[in-house]
Amino acid sequence: MGYPPACKHLYANLYDVDPRLLADERGLVGAILEALESEGLKPVDVKSWSFGGKKGGVSVIVILEGAHTVVHTWVEYRYATVDILVAGDRDPSRIFERILDSLKPRTYRAGFTYRGEVPG
Repeated sequence: MGYPPACKHLYANLYDVDPRLLADERGLVGAILEALESEGLKPVDVKSWSFGGKKGGVSVIVILEGAHTVVHTWVEYRYATVDILVAGDRDPSRIFERILDSLKPRTYRAGFTYRGEVPG
């Protein structure tokens, strides 16, 4: 007997993003938290780091109950990665759309998979 997937996993590469947005640790944390809270998700823990300078970037990790959202940025490449893992019936695409609205990439590529799906 199969079981439904435990989680939905959306991952993406964002290209040609304004470097000021990529370097703004506080703004990035706020945008991610707002996106999660809009879907009723409450963080268990939030960690962020700024690597500073014109060749720096920011990493943000938000731990949710049984899930996470992670964003890494590279200012010098005008590039970011987004990783959203949500449990249950949550929809990671709505969270992703809100993050896109904040970072405004010129283009992006996204993928999706189920995690924890047990074949029947």
